[in-house]
Amino acid sequence: MANRPPRITLYTTPGCHHCRRIKQWLRSHGVPFREEDVTRSARAFREFQRLGGRGVPLLRAGEKTIRGFDPKRLERQLRDAGVILD
Repeated sequence: MANRPPRITLYTTPGCHHCRRIKQWLRSHGVPFREEDVTRSARAFREFQRLGGRGVPLLRAGEKTIRGFDPKRLERQLRDAGVILD
């Protein structure tokens, strides 16, 4: 049985420039993700806080939490988490 890629959740806010950039980067690399707006969902905000969130974007790939948006670091961390990039 093949390993499944980790589930990816991206915590964002509407006016966040880095959030827009990370979403664009994920889409351009064929990475499926679920977006959670922490300003519109109390549940998403609680999850964000439980993960130690203090700022967005915050990405959760399986058990790995990735903060901020640095393309090279993001690529390395996603690969370490088992995410296959296009």
